[in-house]
Amino acid sequence: MENTTALNKVHPCFDKEAKLKYARIHIPVAPKCNVQCGYCNRKYDCVNESRPGVTSSVLKPFQALNYIRAISQRIKNVSTVGIAGPGDSFAEPEKTLESIRLIKNEFPDKIFCLSSNGLNILPYIDEIAKLNVTHVTVTINSFRLETLEKIYKWARYNKKMYRGTEAAKLMLSQQGEAVKKLVEKGIVVKINTVIIPGVNDTEIEEVAKIVSELGATTMNCIPLIPTEGSDMADFEKPTGEAIRNIIRSIHKYIKPMTHCARCRADAAGMLGKDDTSAYQLIDQCAAMPTAVDKTKPYVAVASYEGLMINKHLGEATDFLIYKQTTSGYELVERRFAPAKGAGDLRWINLAKTLKDCSYILVNGVGAKPVDLLQKVGIAVVEMSGLIDDGLDAVYKGTKLKSVLKTTLGKCGSGCGGNAMGC
Repeated sequence: MENTTALNKVHPCFDKEAKLKYARIHIPVAPKCNVQCGYCNRKYDCVNESRPGVTSSVLKPFQALNYIRAISQRIKNVSTVGIAGPGDSFAEPEKTLESIRLIKNEFPDKIFCLSSNGLNILPYIDEIAKLNVTHVTVTINSFRLETLEKIYKWARYNKKMYRGTEAAKLMLSQQGEAVKKLVEKGIVVKINTVIIPGVNDTEIEEVAKIVSELGATTMNCIPLIPTEGSDMADFEKPTGEAIRNIIRSIHKYIKPMTHCARCRADAAGMLGKDDTSAYQLIDQCAAMPTAVDKTKPYVAVASYEGLMINKHLGEATDFLIYKQTTSGYELVERRFAPAKGAGDLRWINLAKTLKDCSYILVNGVGAKPVDLLQKVGIAVVEMSGLIDDGLDAVYKGTKLKSVLKTTLGKCGSGCGGNAMGC
């Protein structure tokens, strides 16, 4: 394990000064959750909501790697890559672990951190330590059964559903052991605790004392966000004075985190100053096949001379069709594009013409054809360079030169928000 004290200095969530210098990226690769918290409603696709559990799209591991490649070209001071949902990182652990492997292999200098409710992390702590995950956040809201019963509606563990007291007992037994083992592995642990007035607000100091004894480094006291559609939608938010008093009370046991931005699961950029255009990039990457589909084994290329990817989709009168072979890439044929002047019908007909292709590689493209082609499973990649480099990118997963920006799905056709609240 790397020197975690030094790493804290460049992790914006674990060091207040780092917040001013370094950016972080959350990759939304964990859609499912194994616990239903009373305060949570994981609503997707709303650009106007900025809270945990929200994301524009969900990425598969290989798509997440492509996203990190692309967003790293835009945001240069990224120190940290994290997985914070939109569900739980260990509800489907294979997706989390595969994402870490792929990204760590190509970006070994990045800090990797995870967030979890702590229910199912224990079996995977050895593995994440080997993968050099240095920071983990565990959400612990109480150590009292009667309180946990009010917070957790159900928990799913080892394919069995637990409710009520049984769910509370399960969370209590798993979370403490998880923190203890993470610390034993040299992993820095932060505790998230949601302050819920009338439920656990008088127990936060007790939580701080216990997690400190378990070895946690810092604690983030998060005010309840009464979220529409959740069981606690009608609860009151804790007052500013109540929050300040709680932070003062835990200080004697553990270092409070006081600069939390309550990030989305697809947050990117400086803490509290997200680059909202990243959501568009996530949508693009989520629409791309994770690999060339075996049922659509070909790739179409827009090129003037057959060497470079240098033609705009709208200018293309024909496409070069390639397939991968054991000895390299083979030009299968040249296919003519539908005639210009037919509006959207042209792109619908193009989709039919290229129905056995997983990708189209072009040097330029508009948003409308991208949207129509992606709906039928043909990913449009805007890039420059040699054709062989482009084919390597889609067949072998090597680094893409650039990735197209596309339109972002919103709550409705009139939604034009900036993720700062409806």
